[in-house]
Amino acid sequence: MNDLAPLLTPEGRALLDDVRDTAPADELAVATRLRREHPAELVSAALGQARLRQRAAAKFGAEDAGRMFFTPNGVEQSTRASVAAYRAGRMRELGISSVADLCSGIGGDAIALARAGIRVLAVDHDPLTAAAARANADALGLADLIEVREADVTDVDVAPYDAVFVDPARRGGRGRIFDPEAYSPPLSWAIDTARKAPHAALKIAPGIPHDTVPAEAEAEWISDGGDVKEAVLWFGTAPGAVRATLLPGPRTLLGRGLPDPRVRPVGRYLYEPDGAVIRAHLVAEVAEELDGGLLDETIAYVTADELRPTPYATAYEITDRLPFNVKKLKALLREREVGILTVKKRGSAVEPEELRRKALPKSQGPNSATVFLTRVAGAPTMLIGAPARLQ
Repeated sequence: MNDLAPLLTPEGRALLDDVRDTAPADELAVATRLRREHPAELVSAALGQARLRQRAAAKFGAEDAGRMFFTPNGVEQSTRASVAAYRAGRMRELGISSVADLCSGIGGDAIALARAGIRVLAVDHDPLTAAAARANADALGLADLIEVREADVTDVDVAPYDAVFVDPARRGGRGRIFDPEAYSPPLSWAIDTARKAPHAALKIAPGIPHDTVPAEAEAEWISDGGDVKEAVLWFGTAPGAVRATLLPGPRTLLGRGLPDPRVRPVGRYLYEPDGAVIRAHLVAEVAEELDGGLLDETIAYVTADELRPTPYATAYEITDRLPFNVKKLKALLREREVGILTVKKRGSAVEPEELRRKALPKSQGPNSATVFLTRVAGAPTMLIGAPARLQ
């Protein structure tokens, strides 16, 4: 699919409605039927778009995805709607009324910004991607707030806008790009552009080293439903601040520059911090809140004697502690009649599926358990327990 125009015609839109819910197993039969009355290329384009819309529903919701237009890269690389809406809300709270959205893709962030009442210039150099962004603004009734421009982002004058948002491409022909200077455009260009604007937000990979964050930037790591989605460098907000934001919510944990938590003996409870908390290096803030410490100085598991509510970590009650030994674990699981085993690991090379296969008894019982493969004071250890529940 190199041109969206045929799908935007009345015939193309009717075909899209016809194939909306086509299952992959039914595509051949549906295509054969439709090609009797429509051009083969148009039928293929409609079926391809239907597949993309089905994939995009997880990010954009079925209602929006069912009206939008996508490219394969657009589905893969676009921001999840909940994350884009959160970021747009922050911009609105900052008093921002116009944004230059550079590397806008199919328009996911531009849509969220426009729905927040912010005027957007959406720029992308790829003609098909820009066409999809324009079609999406029209389809969602936001064309009055979103101007789509096909251009090289480095040629765009951002001076007329209150803020700049940059989402550099982080995938190439060989997959994910880890070097920020290999982004398109490079992170250094994005930072220079951000420094020229009153406000800016740069979307980057969550694995960015902390020592590469500019001193004048605020760094925020965002998770959604427990999965870390991205990091954002904010300019014009709180220089040097670090935060972890958990969605839905949002719930935000601000860094206070605490020293690393102490290592202490295993307590009754183990807390698994949210991935955004770990990426933001804010485990110490969670440990202080829980009056806990670390199992090992290199492992981001917090242990404590009391069960306390926190949105920033998941609590487990620990019932057993064993040195790493598959036979002993299997015997314990048989004794407890465990048939459902969840395996979590940090600091262990053992694959969870391999341990599950070796440790679960053949005669599986009705109970469930969670085993943590980790280190305690440097020693390979298995901690067995279950999710803790506040009374």
